[in-house]
Amino acid sequence: MNRWVISLGSLLVAVFALSTQAVESGKPAPNFSLPDIQGSSVSLEKLRGKTVVLEWINHGCPFVKKHYESGNMQALQKEFTAKGVVWLSICSSAMGKQGHLSPEDWRIVEKEKGGAASAILLDEAGKVGALYGAKTTPHLFIIDPAGRLIYQGAIDDTPSTDPADVKGAVNFVRAALNESLAGKTVSTPESKPYGCSVKYK
Repeated sequence: MNRWVISLGSLLVAVFALSTQAVESGKPAPNFSLPDIQGSSVSLEKLRGKTVVLEWINHGCPFVKKHYESGNMQALQKEFTAKGVVWLSICSSAMGKQGHLSPEDWRIVEKEKGGAASAILLDEAGKVGALYGAKTTPHLFIIDPAGRLIYQGAIDDTPSTDPADVKGAVNFVRAALNESLAGKTVSTPESKPYGCSVKYK
């Protein structure tokens, strides 16, 4: 197993993706059903026919903060949900771990952050995170209308916590979505995700 570790001053470390993957690009994405912060259940199977983005999230992580404080993640969400993409933010932080929030607190935080995800899903047990091999926050997956995984990895090519770095980064997620929506093959179907480790139980 390979890990990249970056020091962030006060002993904060970011764990990068391991070489193995739980899901294979180009193959059917595993089905799942999770509760959202509004009390409803969201099933991937029922979203067949739509492009779906899965975004692993933890607002206590400085890498996630980078993309939300800069407005980068919200801009992506708004840009592509306006084009019919379903954007699902998933929190796999276990109870008592960084990033875990009650549905009520999630609703408050989402409003404060100005998030534009289609839904925020709660995966306290970490089963869906393990199913997909989600390793970092953020870690993103794109599923095409046929239910195939067409992208997995980082949001972009700049593994830092500095919001100023967003502007010059190559955004893999935007590129993959634009290619897929245009009927093209995704040119970069995989990249190495960066961020904080998912806080599984």
